[in-house]
Amino acid sequence: MTTSPAVESKFVELVRGWLVSLPHDLKIAFDAMDDENLPRPVREVAAGVVAYVISPNESVSDRNENVVSFADDAVLLRVALSKALGPGEDEKAFRDRFPELFESLDENLTICKSVMGELMTWLEGKVSNLPGLDYKGKKVVKYLDDEEARELLFEDGMVFRTDYPVDEKTIGDKLKKASTVTEAMKRRKQEEARAKGVARA
Repeated sequence: MTTSPAVESKFVELVRGWLVSLPHDLKIAFDAMDDENLPRPVREVAAGVVAYVISPNESVSDRNENVVSFADDAVLLRVALSKALGPGEDEKAFRDRFPELFESLDENLTICKSVMGELMTWLEGKVSNLPGLDYKGKKVVKYLDDEEARELLFEDGMVFRTDYPVDEKTIGDKLKKASTVTEAMKRRKQEEARAKGVARA
């Protein structure tokens, strides 16, 4: 699948921006999880994407790769919130509170899809499984109803945001080509497939 250099360059610009803003976007996902005006399924997806993002990514051995290793988290967070939030009034009100994330989101995700192809399908396929994720031995939906568990998740989120190793400076020239992102995601996808194979064996 070939995409024009202009589209690839826009994709790289988007992913760079999303990588830098991931700690801020994670806070928006926490807000969605906590917003009792939102439908329960939306809050469950938000809790799942929070757990997905802050779970340690054991697979990154190369510090240089560290920057790009968060790309699937940054894209999945947006895909998940975009898919979960329906047309309801409360959902619209939530989107309106965070124009920095939701404005042009559909158009931006279309750009991602045109560059990422089946990798985007892989990420989109994760959304329905997010509410069923385990985090530290508990199903993520438990974190919605158990105050103590929720506090722990919030604290882990704070640690993630504090220790997050990516900013404009660390990205520097590490991310100039779309293939840098897609190759890192392909590796993550293969590792997941291997881990599932091992779990089944």
